[in-house]
Amino acid sequence: MRRTGLLSTIIENDNAGRCYDGPMARTIVGVLRGGTSGEYDLSLKTGASILNALPEDAYDTRDIFIDKKGFWHARGVPTDPARVLSQVDVVVNGLHGGVGEDGTVQRILAKLSVPYVGSDALASSLSLNKIRAGDILEKTGLTMPHAYVFAASRSIDTGAMARAVFSRFGPPYIVKPPFEGASIGIRLVPTIVELPDVLADVLEAYGSAIVEEFVLGQEATVGVVEDFRGEDLYAFPPARVMYPEASPFLHFDHHTGGEIEYLVPSDFLDSEKRALMDAARNAHRALGLSHFSRADFILTKRGPYLLEVNALPGLHQHAALPHMLASVGASLKDFLGHAIGLSKR
Repeated sequence: MRRTGLLSTIIENDNAGRCYDGPMARTIVGVLRGGTSGEYDLSLKTGASILNALPEDAYDTRDIFIDKKGFWHARGVPTDPARVLSQVDVVVNGLHGGVGEDGTVQRILAKLSVPYVGSDALASSLSLNKIRAGDILEKTGLTMPHAYVFAASRSIDTGAMARAVFSRFGPPYIVKPPFEGASIGIRLVPTIVELPDVLADVLEAYGSAIVEEFVLGQEATVGVVEDFRGEDLYAFPPARVMYPEASPFLHFDHHTGGEIEYLVPSDFLDSEKRALMDAARNAHRALGLSHFSRADFILTKRGPYLLEVNALPGLHQHAALPHMLASVGASLKDFLGHAIGLSKR
């Protein structure tokens, strides 16, 4: 912890030769929240959880708010990023998606030499890009759903795209944008007949689309954190993800409405838990992530299928990671203190 000011240099010696350091300055932590992505509301919740969890005796917190247009605010008034960031010792990034995860904020922090929690710009942007990340992860031997990627183009219509997908794997299909999180924009397509129209909708809204096979199984998620509890890369017990039975897949409304439950410790077999934990560690390493991450899976009888990896998982009360922390007797305060320590190395 950094010491500043005259008091940090005072040392008083008593007659027994014992010495006492003066009061130590609290670490100034800037907490980023808000942002320009569709996960704005979730980011506000994560930021609030971070601010509430950091103990006042150790940290002097600064609430740094980014509005939906990308303007930065501190103490309720607009500010220049460089100005407010020059006043903090370390940043905890509570943004979800968009500039918070595509490398933009990480590049700003690196340029200003401000330590921050989480992965660097390259690894963050890679993780958010489901196309590039999928290519890397499959090459490491991790099992992922079959997928086909399309960009909006006049050279091929969506009917031809649908036929190309059908030639590789059959329905049902999951269609999703490549650069969104929290299940934003995901559509379930039961047959080949509906696929051209859904592709047209997603391409028009996002400019590109991924068509995946719909893998049947139980949803699971696993968080990992570096240098924790004596392990270089510690994997939390896998959480079984449960949402309303009427829905065939996890979508954005479940996140915003707090409709997701996490069963952790889960009822998975020990062999299944080990497979999930190993896969989460391998994915973290393959993408070059730092400090922590979370991997999402579909667990089938053939083993886990990796869906995606989140370089900056949510930390609000309805997110998965706080539940996994609680399952091993840790708190969000413990986790944040550890992560802040990692950022200063």
